[in-house]
Amino acid sequence: MVASRRGALPWRMAADPDKPTLSERFTRAVIKADNRETKEDGGPVTVEEFEAVIARMDDKERLIGLIAAPLAAAIGLLVVQSLVATNTKTYSSVSGTLALSLFVLAAAMLASAWFRKRLYLGIAMALYGLSIFNLHFWGFGVPYLLFGSWYLVRAYRFGQKLKFAKEDGTTSRPGAPRRAQPNKRFTPPVTGPVKAPKTPKPRTET
Repeated sequence: MVASRRGALPWRMAADPDKPTLSERFTRAVIKADNRETKEDGGPVTVEEFEAVIARMDDKERLIGLIAAPLAAAIGLLVVQSLVATNTKTYSSVSGTLALSLFVLAAAMLASAWFRKRLYLGIAMALYGLSIFNLHFWGFGVPYLLFGSWYLVRAYRFGQKLKFAKEDGTTSRPGAPRRAQPNKRFTPPVTGPVKAPKTPKPRTET
């Protein structure tokens, strides 16, 4: 029975049934949070560091955006020319609008990458990839969809970590000297002359 079930599986899964599939590996690599930004490797751990990371993306993310934006403009031009040449009656009237929309998204990618805006870059790349994908140019649309999703997931993940850091009150790195916090229960000494306690008056018997 076990042999027949394994024979029904693909040859890769039959050889190693515990090996994760391609979709599972992609989910672990992109969708789920990775452990690159940890306390051991010097990643952001405090509220100030997370705010700085959210405000400005790093050099690697910026380089990807600066490379993807010109390629997006070139791909958009090739896609529009191919559609017009293939079906002139359908795309001749909308070729100008389609090309303008693709070029606007490419310009949005370039501006977002130049000013290091991770969230806007992810939105622009995802919309561009979805537009190219809907035009049935899957080879050009899928990479932009994947990279756009990667930017959006990173932006969401950093936002969640910032929220947890604020809830934990993490304002300094582990091991860093902390400032002495004032004790709220401490009563400061009273300055000035101290009044002598009142002596009770003697009771008079009648």
